[in-house]
Formats: sequence, C-alpha cells, structure tokens
Amino acid sequence: MPRTILHLDLDAFYCSVEETQNPELRGKPFAVGGKPNERGVVASCSYAARAMGVRSAMPMSRAMQLCRQLIIVPGRHRLYGEYSEGVMEKLRNLTPLVEQISIDEAFLDISNIDESPARLAMDLQADIKIELQLPSSIGIASNKLVAKIATEVGKKSSRNKNEPPFGLTIVPAGDEAKFLAPLPADMLWGVGPKTSARLTELGIHTIGDIANWPEKELVNLFGENGRDLWHHAQGIDNRPIVTEYETKSISQETTFNVDVRDEKTLEKTLREQSKDVAHQLRKNDLAGKTIKLKIRWSDFTTLSRQTTLPTSTDNEDEIFHAAVKLMKTVRKPNQAVRLIGVGVSGIGAPVRQLSLWDAGSEKSRTLQEVVDQLQEKYGRNVIHKGDE
Repeated sequence: MPRTILHLDLDAFYCSVEETQNPELRGKPFAVGGKPNERGVVASCSYAARAMGVRSAMPMSRAMQLCRQLIIVPGRHRLYGEYSEGVMEKLRNLTPLVEQISIDEAFLDISNIDESPARLAMDLQADIKIELQLPSSIGIASNKLVAKIATEVGKKSSRNKNEPPFGLTIVPAGDEAKFLAPLPADMLWGVGPKTSARLTELGIHTIGDIANWPEKELVNLFGENGRDLWHHAQGIDNRPIVTEYETKSISQETTFNVDVRDEKTLEKTLREQSKDVAHQLRKNDLAGKTIKLKIRWSDFTTLSRQTTLPTSTDNEDEIFHAAVKLMKTVRKPNQAVRLIGVGVSGIGAPVRQLSLWDAGSEKSRTLQEVVDQLQEKYGRNVIHKGDE
C-alpha cells in the first residue's frame, strides 16, 4: 500500500511570529535580522517585503536599497523556538511519526489516520492559525520528496503575493512523475547551481526532461548523483520518516557586528557559548569529549582547532577553559575577530562513576541541575555566575 506523507512548512515563520506580538506589522514590508550598518543579514522577510525583491540571507543593506520603507525587527530566537514547539506538539498529537527537519518544517506519516488527507490538512492549518496565529502551507504525496515539492508548488501558486499563501497541494498516488514533469529541474533535490548549469547545457530544463533521459547516461554524467536524479525525477523516494536523529555535535557561534580585538569580550562570548552548549548537553542527557573552537579573522580566514578531554563532559567550566586555551594557541595579541564559536563532539550518554574524591564535582553538578531548572522555568537571567 502506498504511504501518505504530509509536509508542513510554516509560512515566513519568524515574521509570522513577530506579527502575533505586534499586529501593526501585518501587511507591511519588514524583515527580521540585523542592522544594515552592522553587517546585518535578512533572516526572514514578510510577503510585502518579498514583493519588493527582498529575500532571506540577503545583506540588510541591500534589502534597504530595494525597499526604502523596510522595517527592521531584531530576532527573538527563544520566542520562535517556543512557537515552533507549540506547532510540533500539535503534529505529535496527530501521530508519533513526525520528522522535524527545521524550526518551521516537518514531515508526518499519516498513512494510518482514518480521515481524508485533505480534511486533515485543512483542519491542521485552521488549528495552527486559530490557536497560534501562524499561517502554514502543506503538501501531501506518497513520499517525502514529492510532498515537499508539492508544498513549494502551493506556495508559488499563491495569487496574492503580499499575503501568506496557505498553500495546500495533494498529489494522488501514481501521479508523482506526472506532477513533477513540467516543473523546473532545479526544484528537484540534488540539483544545485552546478548541476543545474550542466543540465541546461544538455538541454534539460524540466524534471520531465530528466526523467526522459536514460538512467545510465545520467550516471555516466553525474556519477551516483545521476542515479538519484533519475529516480527522483520519476517521483521515487523510499526514505522513511525519521523520528529521532543521533546527535553528533552541539555548537554555538557568534558573528560580531564589529570586529572584536578585546580579549575580555572574546572570553565573555566564549563563556556564554559554553554555557549554552553545556545546557543543551544536560537537557538531552548527553556529554562529549572533544571541544572545538571556530574562529574567523577580519579577512574571512577561518580556523578550527580541537582538543580531546580525558573524560566526557557536560560542564560549562570545562568546555569554556578548553575553548579559551585553544583560542590562545591561534590568536595573536590584539588580532581582530569577526566570528567565534564553540562546539562539543564525540557525544554519548554521560558516564558518571562517583568516587571518594568526586564528591565536590557531584555537588557542583547537582547545583548546576538546580540552576538549569530555575532558568528553564523563569528565564536565563534569573540566576547567573558572578564575574571571575
């Protein structure tokens, strides 16, 4: 029996959340991101801004040139995370077979839900809109590939370019190749800029054109990626819904608005990043042995250095001190820094063997768990360490 996969994408997510907090933004051109004079980048933009040519990942200075009346709203990522979790909870109430692929996007396997896919999708969109004030678009098909492309088609076909599309596109089982055939080749997974340019050279412009080429020739031209291209162009995708991923690393990084030379400022940033990484490890009951530092100079040269600890850790201080030590091995005095980041890899379940000499560290951990609980309930600033 064919599966029924639903793909949900929250429309202009960051901007939609901001509109729930400030309804006066609705219908206006605005963007979430940094200031144009501080290397700001557009993280998300409203549909009114998109109609003026503004796009995500665009430098904010360029966005302001395209749209002089653009309103800039600073990002609030903790708030976006809370709204995202509210949506994901709704999805998990429908089925445990939910694969969240980003803060604003997920797949659901609804094959065993005894309700028509169209009715389920419309009810889900309505619930998210009524209870969370967020617009969404949905694609439904027999697999993840076609469901996601169906969502994109629904969003692109919206007639009112100044409003969220609320797209809903359903591809009946058996019609996958027919649905994909007229679409541009670069809508297919695996077709990046280089592959797209090569396909154009070969006279291949649509997904149907890819499907009509012999599989062997595509393999000769593009290697194993050619085989995937051919299968995807036929609408074939057998990947399951993955409800859990193994965490391989946890990291935080910061790009400064202005290059930083002050060592205390850099260390303070590393401290905050180490705190966030450690908290995320503890929250997921994980620990890691390898501490990694990422640093970028003013000329965009980027270095990474790492060190492996004797035992796994989820401790902020251990991560911080290892990161500072790595920074001092690569940074010259007064050298300007554009970006700095901390990561932990070699991750697994924490191993804690308490010996007579470990009582102090165990007390420290217990204290940290209490602090975590307080910060989860009342916010990060309810309690913090004093300056060292």
